[in-house]
Amino acid sequence: MAADNAAGDGARIDTARIRAAVSELLAAIGEDPARPGLVDTPARVAESYTEFFSGVGEDPLAHLAETETLEDAGHREGELVMMRGIDFRSMCEHHLLPFTGVAHIAYLPRDRVVGLGNLARVVETLASRPQLQERLTEQVADAIDAGLNPLGVLVVLEAAHGCVNSRGPRQTRSTTVTLATRGALTDPAARAEAISFIGEN
Repeated sequence: MAADNAAGDGARIDTARIRAAVSELLAAIGEDPARPGLVDTPARVAESYTEFFSGVGEDPLAHLAETETLEDAGHREGELVMMRGIDFRSMCEHHLLPFTGVAHIAYLPRDRVVGLGNLARVVETLASRPQLQERLTEQVADAIDAGLNPLGVLVVLEAAHGCVNSRGPRQTRSTTVTLATRGALTDPAARAEAISFIGEN
């Protein structure tokens, strides 16, 4: 079948196949895909999947291509830049259930800085794929490190997982925290200082 929608530079999301698969899934659980409450469900799921998986095939480094020198930005080498509370959502690749949370990104510029909105776009691109939180954290850190060549990088993600909150152990109030560091921010003292800013008001 031909793909109905394109998403990303290198991936195509075939909404017709998604609709067919969802109809089959509904039948497989003993439901009638043609009943009034479900008749539009395959199309709705296909539409939502084009959003959830729009980062498949996209290069997160594209968001870090346009930078400013430290002089132009009025910043100094090695002075911390931190963006806190970046909302994100992703899909756990084990159960295709969502996990949602916040990301905090810090880096120590060497000679370049990037617009803060582009840090959020890196997270969005990498989160919009079948993911694991641990891998997502590492991928964001790797992208910032590769794209900006900073002196150090720190990424912290905190998220609630549908596969933990709504099935199995059903820990409805639990969250998972993951951390990745690169360069100078792997030093325990520097890492602790950067982390201390995350909780400050």
